[in-house]
Amino acid sequence: MLEKTFYKSLLSHSFNIPVKVVYWDGKSAVYGEGEPEVTITFKEKIPIRDVTKNASIALGEAYMDGKIEIDGSIQKLITAAYESAGSFMRSSKFRKFLPKQGHSEKESESDVQSHYDVGNDFYKLWLDDTLTYSCAYFEHGNRDDLTRAQIDKVHHILKKLDPKPGKSLLDIGCGWGTLMLTAAKEYGLRVTGVTLSEEQFNLVQKRIKDEGLENVAEVLLVDYRELGDRKWDYITSVGMFEHVGKENLGLYFKDIYKYLTSDGVALIHGITRQQGGAFNGWINKYIFPGGYIPGLDEMVEHIVENNMQISDMEMLRRHYQRTLEIWDMNFNAHRSQIEDMMGDRFTRMWDLYLQACAASFESGNIDVIQYLITKGPSGTNLPMTRDYVYEK
Repeated sequence: MLEKTFYKSLLSHSFNIPVKVVYWDGKSAVYGEGEPEVTITFKEKIPIRDVTKNASIALGEAYMDGKIEIDGSIQKLITAAYESAGSFMRSSKFRKFLPKQGHSEKESESDVQSHYDVGNDFYKLWLDDTLTYSCAYFEHGNRDDLTRAQIDKVHHILKKLDPKPGKSLLDIGCGWGTLMLTAAKEYGLRVTGVTLSEEQFNLVQKRIKDEGLENVAEVLLVDYRELGDRKWDYITSVGMFEHVGKENLGLYFKDIYKYLTSDGVALIHGITRQQGGAFNGWINKYIFPGGYIPGLDEMVEHIVENNMQISDMEMLRRHYQRTLEIWDMNFNAHRSQIEDMMGDRFTRMWDLYLQACAASFESGNIDVIQYLITKGPSGTNLPMTRDYVYEK
């Protein structure tokens, strides 16, 4: 009886759409007015102490283990929770006891490999043809397929730098190499990519050799903090700063400053919360160990305190929502194959992760922002308007 009272209190004000809840004793209730849009079924009781300690971990694990089933869109359900003022997703009393984080070079290496070294064969099933694992740029809205949108994202980033042939570019967290190799082939730049993922490193090395780019491209399996006194004219970093940790964010931008030439330009692209920095216990435990989403105010403060200036900011929240929705659609199109490869628990976990992230962007809980940064007020020859970015 106590558990039922607790869950009724927890769930009755947590959604802005009508939701049906079927409890472990077979009894059910509908919260909200109208026909239920999503049904949550508890196959067994989830201990109150686990939920009050960390709701995202307790409920996420329960879904992974099949103790909770959801009939309907997980994305819609979580979006409704983020948009409801009374939701446990927005209550400060449920945002405590997060896993302790560390961001030494060894810990960062382990964190990155735990996610990205799941295997290239896994990512090839549901990413686009370019193997780009970051927010796409849908220049023509829903008319663009994902591969087109990812290629457009790469060009959108590179055009913002206003790059000149023969100059150098450092890509921090280069992924599978699409951005850096595009910069070399189509913009005439000498490029360096760094990654901590062995799977990514091996694939990028192969791409450089296969495409005959050995004279203009290199990839390093190294922590970005270990690049010595080298400098580059341009720096890109896509989906990287979310992994460095709150305590290292200022040092990350200190290194950006250090690696830029005196008139250098950087394009930093990553998830940011306009409402302030945040962790998510479940995502930190199962998806991105050591992850931290910084607040917009933190980002601006660290850029400025490291003697750089913001030339432009662009919010791409809806683009990441769309990207994640396509990823999840692709993921579920190969669901049986992924279950055979990785098991049922992993498959449920990853589906939950993709839909939860889409919901977080849809609701405005998180954003993704591109920061165009220059090294000091006189350190750039960028055009005075944005027109150059959109020129064909």
